[in-house]
Amino acid sequence: MHKTIDNLISIQNILKNKIIHKDLPEIIAVSKTFPISEILPLINHGHEHYGENKVQESVEKWTDIKHDFKNIKLHMIGRLQTNKVKYVVPLFDYIHSLDSIKLAEKISKEQKKINKKLKIFIQINIGNENQKSGIGLENLNSFYEKCIKEFNLDIVGLMCLPPNVDENDKYFFEMKKLAAQIHVKELSMGMSSDYIQAAENGATFLRIGSNIFGSRVK
Repeated sequence: MHKTIDNLISIQNILKNKIIHKDLPEIIAVSKTFPISEILPLINHGHEHYGENKVQESVEKWTDIKHDFKNIKLHMIGRLQTNKVKYVVPLFDYIHSLDSIKLAEKISKEQKKINKKLKIFIQINIGNENQKSGIGLENLNSFYEKCIKEFNLDIVGLMCLPPNVDENDKYFFEMKKLAAQIHVKELSMGMSSDYIQAAENGATFLRIGSNIFGSRVK
């Protein structure tokens, strides 16, 4: 059995032991920088969710594979520039990094062109960090309403990148409250280093890369 499949099964077993009496979160295998040859064993194993953050790399890697494997769900997990949206909408199924009105408007326009609606997460600047993108907590309600009513986006949940501190539980719990506040069901939070904490606090999507694929290819 390929190492990536072993690693995925190990993570799934850990979650089963930790998250008792709850639906287990979906695991997004963060495949950015890895070639399709490293990803194919997981695809053939039946895993469906994959995460990328570079648009050109994604188009080159996934266009043919998605044509051959219709069940694959591709997640844009990196910051998305408006000039790249026209390439993202046809290929991807989820966007995890909606962080501005300008981006919301562009996604809406590109979706209308091809009659497709992606599932979208609003990125929250949960630690109120100047260097990170995301919607501030105080602006979430108005931003969400505008995305729904003005741009007709399918906002399914919230995403965060907590500060690199030992207080992730606090931020994950806050995200759960915010999701309930605007009545969305999905929470994209937790990576290789903190996915158990995220799952225990209600994450429905985990973005896991190195724990599945190993050290990142430069």
